[in-house]
Amino acid sequence: MLSIHTRIDRAQRLLRMLEEDAPLLEVRVAQLTPEHQQSAKAYAAQLAAHARAELEKLIEQNSFWDSNDCTPQAAD
Repeated sequence: MLSIHTRIDRAQRLLRMLEEDAPLLEVRVAQLTPEHQQSAKAYAAQLAAHARAELEKLIEQNSFWDSNDCTPQAAD
């Protein structure tokens, strides 16, 4: 199983790629019918929303885990 930090990094990377790809999506779907354009854009928006929600959940889990971490820390 992947660590929570790895999962957070992957979710952040996916979200960043989706956000950076938005202008290119317009170009790629320009040749499609209006219905297919709308479907592709809706799917991309839904995927971004899901990735954002997953990222928020992972960050919340990570902060909860960090606050309850009773692992001994090195002294200064």
